[in-house]
Amino acid sequence: MEPTSHKFTQNARRAIGDDRLQAALANFTTTFPKKRLDVISRLPEFDDLRDEGVAIKKHVHANLDFYLERFEARVIEQGGTVHWCRDAQEARETIFGLCRAAGAKTVTKSKSMIGEEIAINEHLEAGGIEAVETDLGEYIIQIRGESPSHILVPAIHLTGEDIADTFKEKHTQLPADRDLGEPDAILREARAVLREKFLAADVGLSGANMLIAETGSVVVVTNEGNADLVMNLPKTHIVLASIEKVMPTLEDAATILRLLARSATGQDITAYTTFATGPARRGETDGPQDFHVVLLDNGRTEMLAGEFKDMLRCIRCGACLNHCPVYASVGGHAYGWVYSGPMGKVLTPNILGAHKAADLPNASTFCGKCEEICPMRIPLPRMMRHWRERQFVSGKGAAAKGKSGLKLWAWLAKRPPLYRLAASAAAGFLRILGRGKGRIGRLPVAEGRTFQALYRENGSKEQ
Repeated sequence: MEPTSHKFTQNARRAIGDDRLQAALANFTTTFPKKRLDVISRLPEFDDLRDEGVAIKKHVHANLDFYLERFEARVIEQGGTVHWCRDAQEARETIFGLCRAAGAKTVTKSKSMIGEEIAINEHLEAGGIEAVETDLGEYIIQIRGESPSHILVPAIHLTGEDIADTFKEKHTQLPADRDLGEPDAILREARAVLREKFLAADVGLSGANMLIAETGSVVVVTNEGNADLVMNLPKTHIVLASIEKVMPTLEDAATILRLLARSATGQDITAYTTFATGPARRGETDGPQDFHVVLLDNGRTEMLAGEFKDMLRCIRCGACLNHCPVYASVGGHAYGWVYSGPMGKVLTPNILGAHKAADLPNASTFCGKCEEICPMRIPLPRMMRHWRERQFVSGKGAAAKGKSGLKLWAWLAKRPPLYRLAASAAAGFLRILGRGKGRIGRLPVAEGRTFQALYRENGSKEQ
């Protein structure tokens, strides 16, 4: 996926004017938030769990090298291999090399934002290896040639009619007049098509919600069960995970699991919570013959040493997206890359570079809802302000434009007659633009006289 984060403003305007997208997003702002409220109301210790989760993550980050090395040692003890990768290119080449060594022609994948981050699908396909997404939402957008619009619900931007049309266009081996008007029909068709891919796959590539240093295990949570097939059917299982996903113990992982589903989808726990520990043992009939873990840094170490280290506590629950008024208005594609919503406004500039995502930290109402509901209490507004401050100091980006505007305002404010003249002229111009409609685009125009004009008039009457 070619990033367009630097075009957020244009992307957002286009999204707001897209009636089909707005229809798809219509129920978004109530569904997940309501489910979250319902489920946490039944767990009085939820806020205590949040505090415990934050403490676990802070401890891990203070001792990250120790826990990563311990995790590697446990993976090796279980018969697996760990591969350390500094950046996206190293990770792509490592995974491609492992697939070639396995003689892979087809790779099945379970949903992984890290996979999207390094564009692994494109890299594999360029080398002649078919990469097949097996999560339903990811599969839908893959065959449409699109990127995910939400980290939990990748196809949230599509309607049922969109999906039915896509299946009829792409699944040409099936009767053209079949009825796909119900979700169950779409699901059955996807299962039938993907079943062949599962059975043909030579390599399974999964992400990881957590890595357990105590046991060398990988934790993957899903609601569809596709990840279990990806991890167990092929002869080779490759796990792709970023370094901050490591947890000290199974007990610590259990704490995070109690927070994850409740914050993400409003469930007590996801339908499938799978712990994978190395390849199949002697005598076991299930599981891969080869087990590899690809650990990716890609800027995380640098974040850990600076003011954005709290972002590494993120457990990818998507709660900040689900409650964000900006995301609810423009959807995920407007953000132009893998990570959207409030977490994307902080994470994307760190990974791609501030110059490629300058608009994102400024695309916020600063209502504070993202920090309020974040299960890991990540101070997202504060970190967005860090990016704004950097832009202001550097003289680049939206904050720099604001800096020029503030200078002009300060110059006028020191000259009251000119300030009053400019304010009156601006108000009059806006009224002319909005004449007949009372609006400019979606915004109402100013009505009546300026505040200063009314103040002068009322002040003279009092005297």
